[in-house]
Amino acid sequence: MDSLVKKPIIDRAVRSILISQPKPKGDRNPYFDLAQKHNIKIDFRSFIHVEGVSPKEFRKSKVNPLDYSAIIFTSRNSIDHFHDICDALKVKMPQETKYVCSSEAVALYLQKFIQFRKRKVSFGNGRFDRMKELLNKLKSTENFLLPCSDVRNAQLPGFLEENNFKYKEAIFYRTVCSDLSDLADIFYDMIVFFSPSGLRSLYQNFPDFEQNNTRIAAFGKATREAVEEHNLRVDVSAPAPESPSMASAIDRYVTKVNAAAVE
Repeated sequence: MDSLVKKPIIDRAVRSILISQPKPKGDRNPYFDLAQKHNIKIDFRSFIHVEGVSPKEFRKSKVNPLDYSAIIFTSRNSIDHFHDICDALKVKMPQETKYVCSSEAVALYLQKFIQFRKRKVSFGNGRFDRMKELLNKLKSTENFLLPCSDVRNAQLPGFLEENNFKYKEAIFYRTVCSDLSDLADIFYDMIVFFSPSGLRSLYQNFPDFEQNNTRIAAFGKATREAVEEHNLRVDVSAPAPESPSMASAIDRYVTKVNAAAVE
């Protein structure tokens, strides 16, 4: 097959798509519906993954979780790696510790590690405005710890800093480029990116990558800007008024270009 880094010889139709995320669990997923609707091949491959920092590395940060009365969780990864470090350091959080979660799904996941009856847990609805409301209610009484990755959205720590919260941001896990060497001899008509880290992984694995006829889809402003910074062409962009999700944006694009190819 043609190499991912060589110029492909293809028609204008989209017949294969690589989603740079893990394959969703279960049978109900919009990408599965897309594959069936357009009779195209859609593969999933995570371009990045997270790895927890070692206890030795974490100790260098001189952060003691017991010094904080409230913990902010924005993802399942932050919950997993926070508790991994606590276990490794033999730290048991007090029952009175408060937890602020970005969404109900994150709060429900927290139940794997704590008993809600004995803890105080609040959660938002996934929107930042709601998260700010929850944090402001606790601002005057709590000292916050924000477990995060080395690659994270600056919006939350920026809010905490600008509003003089008593808090500490600590790296509990890192975002790492995955090994994609097995894709060296495989070509896809479209590659879908969801973060700048995905672009970084692409070029770490294939430094000589040239776009040529490969379509690139980018989700979010930061991802689109990262694509353009590499002098690549963005063919599909989401969210947009007519396409709020990446799946709907791809659907619109494939419907249009594949119909034109047939003609």
